[in-house]
Amino acid sequence: MKAKTLHQVAEATLPTEHGSFDLVLFRSDEPAAHPGLSNEHLALVMGDVAQKRGVPVRVHSECLTSEVFGSLKCDCKQQLEQAQLAIAERGAGVIIYLRQEGRGIGLANKLRAYALQEQGADTVEANEMLHLPVDAREYDVAAAMLRQLGVESVELMTNNPDKIEGLRKNGVVIEKRIPVLVQANRHSKQYLDVKRRRMRHEIPSSPRSEPIPDPDSVEPPQAVND
Repeated sequence: MKAKTLHQVAEATLPTEHGSFDLVLFRSDEPAAHPGLSNEHLALVMGDVAQKRGVPVRVHSECLTSEVFGSLKCDCKQQLEQAQLAIAERGAGVIIYLRQEGRGIGLANKLRAYALQEQGADTVEANEMLHLPVDAREYDVAAAMLRQLGVESVELMTNNPDKIEGLRKNGVVIEKRIPVLVQANRHSKQYLDVKRRRMRHEIPSSPRSEPIPDPDSVEPPQAVND
C-alpha cells in the first residue's frame, strides 16, 4: 500500500486539565476523498514517544456535535477525554485526531443520518438509506502520522476491530488493545447497542464506568461507541 505523504506544518504547547500536550498539525497535499472532509489532521502528544514501543495511542475521529456542542447521542467526547486522562496518568502517549466527521461521511451527511434516526432508523440503517458506507473511515493518515512521530509500536485504545485491522494493514504494530468503556445515557442507548451488535465492537453489554451526564435521566450501562 502506498504510504500517505504528509507535511508537519505547525506545532504548539496545549495546556489542558489533564496536563500539557504538544499539538501538532499535519497536512496532506493529496486531494480530499470527500469535500466534507479535511486534509488537515492533528496529533496530541505527551512525553517522549520517538523510537518508543508500547506507546498508548488513541486514534480518534472528529465529532463536532459531541465535542463542541455537547450532544448526548454518542460518547465521542467522553472517549476523547478518557484517552487524555489515560495518557496523562502514564506520562506519555499520542491521540491522533482525524478530521473525518461522521465516520468519514462528512458533517452534512451525518446530520441527514441524524434526521433519519429521528424517524426510527438506527445508525447503520440511516447510512444505508442515504446510500453511504456504514463506516467510511480510513487509517492511512493515522499510520503516516505515527511514523513521522517515530512511534515504533502502540497500545491502542479502542473497542473497534475494524480500526485495529485498518491500522495494521497500514503498517502500525499493535501490541495490545486497551478497551474504552463509557456508560450510555437514554439518548445514546440504541446507537451504542447497534455498535456492539452490528459493528463487531468488542465490548460487554454493560460496561462498568461513570455515567454520562444527562439532564433528563440515565439508563443502565450499555455498549460504547468508537
